[in-house]
Amino acid sequence: MTKIKLEDVNRNIYDIKNEDRYDFKIKKGLTKDIIKEISKQKNEEEWMLEFRLKALGVYNSLELPTWGPDISELNMDEIATYVRPKSKLNSSWDDVPEDIKNTFDKLGIPDAEKTSLSGVGAQYDSEVVYHSMKEELIKQGVIYTDMETAVREYPELVKEHFMKCVPVYDHKFVALHGAVWSGGSFVYVPKGIKVDVPLQSYFRLNSPESGQFEHTLIIVDEGASLHFIEGCSAPKYNKVNLHAGCVELYVKDNAHLRYSTIENWSKNMLNLNTKKAIVGKNAEMEWVTGSFGSKISMLYPMSILNGEGAKTEYTGISFAGLGQNLDNGFKVVHNAKNTSSVVNAKSISKNGGKCTYRSLVRINENAKNSKSSVSCESLMLDDISVSDTIPVNDIRTDEVEFSHEAKIGKISDKAIFYLMSRGLSEEDAKSMIVRGFAYPISKELPVEYAVEMNNLINLELEGSIG
Repeated sequence: MTKIKLEDVNRNIYDIKNEDRYDFKIKKGLTKDIIKEISKQKNEEEWMLEFRLKALGVYNSLELPTWGPDISELNMDEIATYVRPKSKLNSSWDDVPEDIKNTFDKLGIPDAEKTSLSGVGAQYDSEVVYHSMKEELIKQGVIYTDMETAVREYPELVKEHFMKCVPVYDHKFVALHGAVWSGGSFVYVPKGIKVDVPLQSYFRLNSPESGQFEHTLIIVDEGASLHFIEGCSAPKYNKVNLHAGCVELYVKDNAHLRYSTIENWSKNMLNLNTKKAIVGKNAEMEWVTGSFGSKISMLYPMSILNGEGAKTEYTGISFAGLGQNLDNGFKVVHNAKNTSSVVNAKSISKNGGKCTYRSLVRINENAKNSKSSVSCESLMLDDISVSDTIPVNDIRTDEVEFSHEAKIGKISDKAIFYLMSRGLSEEDAKSMIVRGFAYPISKELPVEYAVEMNNLINLELEGSIG
């Protein structure tokens, strides 16, 4: 029986490169003067500059993590942390510069907005270049805008929540983010409002030897609900690019939030992103995530269940190919009685790629009668790929229900033989097994709303076996 051969994903759509044209690009490096210049370029108030400088101090005091993938190749002296494109913020695609608009056209974002979304934000390099939301949501009091606008127009709401869910001292790259953040999305859903059609933000990095540091801040007030989608991509360059975004999610009492994202960065990207949610009483937080790109990824979304009866569910998949080391997972802390968490993670590795599932489940003493179920499965498609599972389960009370299972394996020759005996070719049999393995995850992805996500799933899981 011949071994599986998986070619690299055809990234022609995502590797579109525009000329590196910009209105302003900060010099490479990370100093106080550079931070002050970023703040000056943004015409920020003094409190934000002070915040940035404090975060820079925290960054300089912390060491690089040594427990995960080797990221010693990252040299901040070779990274430009702010690139302002030749475009202002627009509310019509017709007003977006032609080269930038064409990129988003090819990624399918304008078409998705017309058919499946109630609002769209599009960021190019360090700034949001397009933003719109349907009129009926505006009338309901829903706020969906870029973060810079939110800082100016909703300062008290931003100050109350900005980097409180994810403090700058969490780790070195959160501190970096606090110092140089730019762009991103701000959402506020008022009490009792149900946003039935998703909102989506898309982040595109074009400039080489640069970083993207968007900040997403979502507040779903009591009894409200929202589905928010994020997508991202970048063309491949020969030198390292950096992504160190931050996502802060506040799900108030009796509220519901589903946050769906596909991390589809190019193979020269270091993806050091941070995402965290604080979940209130009887509230629900759902994560649906896919990690398909980047050279190195260190990404561990987290739910903090602070309210009695709070629930969270994580559904995720990673797909690592040649030269990729994807270190992903999920963290949940149970801080109240009758809380529950369900984790369903899968990974696929091929052509020597490495997938690691790294997790934390902590059930504190006061979280009696809580439940947690963790399942992680890994599929290796050849003899040179790697898959590791590193769970930490910290259970501090006996009055809980907890289960954890992990499976790591290769495609079964018996399964291939059986499918071939039913008339399938070997290629189709292998493809069917991979799709079947990924289906419980991929069916949760909002492919009907995000054309880019649909294309990516097809390329990775359907069109890559041959």
